Amino acid sequence: MTERAYDLGDVSVVMGAYNEVEAIGSVLADVDAATEGRAEVVVVDSSDDGTAAVARERGATVVKQPPKGYGAAVERALTEASNPVRVTTDCDGTYPMDRIPDFLELVNEGYDVVSGDRLYHGAEAMPALNRLGNRAFAATASLLSGERLYDVTTGMRAYHEDVVESIQWTENTGLSAELLVRPAMRGYRVRQEPIEYAERLGETKLDPFAGGREIAASILRVCAEERLRRRR
Repeated sequence: MTERAYDLGDVSVVMGAYNEVEAIGSVLADVDAATEGRAEVVVVDSSDDGTAAVARERGATVVKQPPKGYGAAVERALTEASNPVRVTTDCDGTYPMDRIPDFLELVNEGYDVVSGDRLYHGAEAMPALNRLGNRAFAATASLLSGERLYDVTTGMRAYHEDVVESIQWTENTGLSAELLVRPAMRGYRVRQEPIEYAERLGETKLDPFAGGREIAASILRVCAEERLRRRR
């Protein structure tokens, strides 16, 4: 693998936000501590509860966008970022921001995608139904993609800019799965790294049944498209 030499000033931490005023301040403080205040932070916000104001106070670049869904916000945040290493996270306090330097180190070792695997340690803070569904998504994606994928819906990953900019992303609710499945099936160097997972701050906005159906449909669609692409 080709080694790189990025530092914390080459990192953009990006997220979509929808009414996360209870959590975003804590999350951004953790990002600041983990990156020594050197990372660019981009928040694509569709809130009406003051989330944007808190994010600006914490030094984030806030991009306002009408509510279009999870994937639309995250994809916009990824493309608005200007640094070569782009780290996605959620605004709910569930992901360990202190692992950002570890993810950066793995990108420097030559990985194109570093994907945080919540299920490795059991993800006990995750509701049992969500945990079961995520294991099912991983099994389905692994079977259909021909790649061993462990946690396809994690919200914490690091990407080299080449991955973000070279692939056309099509999914919304299922974007997290797409952001792992397409690079893996296209031969990008993917590292699946175990991470801890905490209880969220504030209330969830995702309907597990409707969201689960959309994620499953995304996995089926993306795997089929990538298999067809290989045959061309």
